Amino acid sequence: MVTEKIFDKLPSGEEVRCFHLENGSGAFAEVLQYGALLTKLCVPDREGRLTDVVLGYDTAEGYLTNGCFFGAVIGRSGNRIEGGRFVLDGKEVVLAKNEGENNLHSGPDGFEKKMWKAERISQEKNSVTFSRISPDGENGFPGEFSVSVTYEFTEDNAVRIIYEGVSDKTTVANMTNHSYFNLAGEGSGNVLDQYLTIRAQSYTPVREDSIPLGENVPVEGTPMDFRVEKTIGQDIGADFQQLKYTGGFDHNYVTDGCDGAEVREIARARSEKTGIEMTVLTDCPCVQFYAGNFVENEKGKNGHVYGKRDGFCLETQVEPNAVNVPGFHSPVLNKGERYHSETVYRFSIK
Repeated sequence: MVTEKIFDKLPSGEEVRCFHLENGSGAFAEVLQYGALLTKLCVPDREGRLTDVVLGYDTAEGYLTNGCFFGAVIGRSGNRIEGGRFVLDGKEVVLAKNEGENNLHSGPDGFEKKMWKAERISQEKNSVTFSRISPDGENGFPGEFSVSVTYEFTEDNAVRIIYEGVSDKTTVANMTNHSYFNLAGEGSGNVLDQYLTIRAQSYTPVREDSIPLGENVPVEGTPMDFRVEKTIGQDIGADFQQLKYTGGFDHNYVTDGCDGAEVREIARARSEKTGIEMTVLTDCPCVQFYAGNFVENEKGKNGHVYGKRDGFCLETQVEPNAVNVPGFHSPVLNKGERYHSETVYRFSIK
């Protein structure tokens, strides 16, 4: 069942509405029209207690700043673009440099800082669809991009996120969700003892500024290998240059079966404390695993203060800086072409 309420007001006085998606068991997700953000995700633990497994804020003020991108829909293009520049249709596109010399998540004011329209509510599917028109030249990106994000919360405790859009000029589209998960519950401390599997034979090594070197290399024999389940903390402090560059895991993985463009399982995580297990499915070729290395003193929900590694992200995508690397999966969306991407975060008890 979908219900709505007022979450808060922006400094302008404009109301931010919250949409509550609850299934028959009482588990629920809550999403905001501001930023199309996922602000709550409450699923049962092994004792049947509802546990909120995503980090976030209680007020609009938190999301106005949101330097960590809690719950954020990222667009038009997730992750980093070298020098904030790329060439499209023979013309150079220039973006803002909001992380050193590079562009991160299409900022400084990406889709997560925009007010979306709640375009469609479906009681049958237990879903809400947000939409907006991203104007030609917004944040530097070419083309008027008519875009939507649908959140559906299913009877088997899965959040299904569908991104769709079309542009009147060739542009870049590589959207993702930047939720931070803690399967022991938000505010419960760090996630280093939580288990993770990533179905990927290779990852994307980076320079010191987190821009890819331009190749994907095998995970085998490195601390980057999550093909067999291990805790997030097991190798995070390993004497390995890639982990030193990024302060821990913050890397792209090229997932198995990525050439079929089908929704398939790419990752799985679980907490022994709560028994909550999360399965990630997507039609995207890659996923960015970020272990929350740079979260520090963030005043979050319920009076909790989030610190380093108190949540982890699994952001489905193409490789970072792919628009500038011919050998990577292309994020280019041709004029008039339909953009479609789907990611599912499904919860169960292990």
